[in-house]
Amino acid sequence: MRVDIYRRPEPEGRFSHLVVPEGKPIPQEATNTDWSSEQRGVEMDEGQEHWEELGIPEPGRQLRDKGYAITSVEEQPRS
Repeated sequence: MRVDIYRRPEPEGRFSHLVVPEGKPIPQEATNTDWSSEQRGVEMDEGQEHWEELGIPEPGRQLRDKGYAITSVEEQPRS
């Protein structure tokens, strides 16, 4: 699946990622924070159990259920 990846800073030098299907807008419930575009049109396998590099568990389920996938609070990587 081709996706667009957004990033936002978090406390303590950490950051989160938000992933939406390519060309789709960020869903309204996730627009209340400042996301900056990081990559567009990236091929990612939503069938994977985990996107380690983004700290996103169950990306396929998240994309199906919410229309986006987001970094788990417990997995926010440091910048």
